[in-house]
Amino acid sequence: MCGIYLTNIPTISDSEVSEKLKSINFRGPDNLGFLEKDSLKLGHLRLSILDLDSRSNQPMQYDDLYITYNGEIYNYKKIKEELQELGYKFNTTSDTEVLLIGYKHWGTDLLDKINGMFAFCIYNFNTQKIFCARDRLGVKPFYYYWENGNLEICSQLRPLATGKKINKEAISIFLDTGYIPSPYSALENVMKLPPGNYMEIDLNLKTLHVKEYWNLKKVKKTNMSYEDAKNEVHELIKDAVKIRLQSDVPIGSFLSGGIDSALVSSIASKTLDEPLNTFSIGFKDPEYDESKVAEQYAKIIKSNHNTTICNPDDILKLLPKLIEVYDEPFADNSALPSLLISSIAKEHITVVLSGDGGDESFIGYNYFVWLKNFVWIFNFPKWMRKLASHPTLLKIAGKNSSASIDALNTDSKNDLLIKMFTGFNSIQLKRNFAWVKHYEGFKTWSKDLMQNAADLNIKLWLENDSNVKVDRASMAYSLEIRSPFLDYRIIELARTLPINYRYRKGIRKKILKDILSEYIPESIFDQPKRGFSIPLHDWIRTDLKDEIIETLNDEFLNKVPNLNIIKFKEQLNYHLENKQDHTANIWKLFILGKWYREFNF
Repeated sequence: MCGIYLTNIPTISDSEVSEKLKSINFRGPDNLGFLEKDSLKLGHLRLSILDLDSRSNQPMQYDDLYITYNGEIYNYKKIKEELQELGYKFNTTSDTEVLLIGYKHWGTDLLDKINGMFAFCIYNFNTQKIFCARDRLGVKPFYYYWENGNLEICSQLRPLATGKKINKEAISIFLDTGYIPSPYSALENVMKLPPGNYMEIDLNLKTLHVKEYWNLKKVKKTNMSYEDAKNEVHELIKDAVKIRLQSDVPIGSFLSGGIDSALVSSIASKTLDEPLNTFSIGFKDPEYDESKVAEQYAKIIKSNHNTTICNPDDILKLLPKLIEVYDEPFADNSALPSLLISSIAKEHITVVLSGDGGDESFIGYNYFVWLKNFVWIFNFPKWMRKLASHPTLLKIAGKNSSASIDALNTDSKNDLLIKMFTGFNSIQLKRNFAWVKHYEGFKTWSKDLMQNAADLNIKLWLENDSNVKVDRASMAYSLEIRSPFLDYRIIELARTLPINYRYRKGIRKKILKDILSEYIPESIFDQPKRGFSIPLHDWIRTDLKDEIIETLNDEFLNKVPNLNIIKFKEQLNYHLENKQDHTANIWKLFILGKWYREFNF
């Protein structure tokens, strides 16, 4: 796992490149590589995972090509064998060399062959062209600046921030989502390369073109029986785990009380010859603690388990770290415990498996239940729904909330799904959903509303929230996380399964639970899922109260584009008085305020 950098801007000196890379040194502390070729400067930070020898340091050259690359190609051995049969020779045992030679032979077609998480740039010094690509699900980040032929690329935003202004549209989107979705970034003229896309740059012609090589497609339902489907999903998950266990450094697994990490850890334990190292964190508050369940799992799968019980101070002291390593405003508060467990795991291992991605494909989130129970309202015309949204009627029904009112007044099912991911209680002065054009495929890929929601989750939330959270939290401590459920083959297979294979009679992730029962008794894993959450709503009123009030002052609030200051202040007061819960909006503005200070805006 690494950090990449590339630029052709002549005013950026070698020493500046070095300083830019040092500012994100946590992504790859094992080696800082740099070379200059023609008008181009390439940099690389290495976290050594495969072939620890210096021969695999980057930037790496093969023939007329140079590469700077971040990620892991999980099927690199198979591709290497194919290239060897074609006559190619290799000097390392790394996946970097396989990627470089594979591009030399297949060009763009290589992207259809590789299975992994990646963001890379390949420069051909004969043609003066650069080829860049990002993995299908956006596990690895890719930022770029392009203006009048001037190019700068990096794994993180901070090295590209010099002299840039705030992207007001992106900040406005953040007020709804709590993150900044691709292709936007928090800074003007800096973009994210969307997942499943590649980019071609001609330095001579000063042209840049972005093209798609992978996306979700129209769902074709399988005719497999439930048992056959279960067996196929099981075998594919086993293979996805197996290919993610390739490592030349110590490896382990996160193990929470959820079924996804339990299944990944169970399969890994069966695959490895030695006991698996597993890690979990717990809280003294039983409402948020899953450590006891995780310990039961660990005992059954015979892993070497490490549980850390933490208190509010352990979490809150990581706030500066969050602002430092996330670079963009990011308001998913589970980033804090993610940072904590990554720091703990790094004391023992360098690579860790996780269960991220299971909820998206196998219908696991709470909102799926809400959606199933609420969608019937669209059987009634809008005028009737609008009438039913009257506060008096909702109060009688016990549903008197802004979310209920907004949901009843939503024009269509698609609009309802969008608001599920952008919030019903907006603090924007004027909402503008023009940016959703980048994610509208969910409307046409399936005729099933539950699958529509899952697809929007995969394309919008998974990339821009979950994957960002995991990448930055792990890389903050130079830890590589591999998520078998993010194997694109599993994503594609799950979408072909009937919804009732995944969600049946209120049972979420039905098929995964039936698979897990082959490893762990159902009586142990069939417990309420608490999620990787913290009691933030209480901390805002207590431990964080003074800091929040100081941060969210009038000077800052007046800087925030499109913010309804009057509405937000009302929400803040209601929350602090324990009359209403506005945790989400308060946390967004608090994180944004910290980010403004960090970048001197």
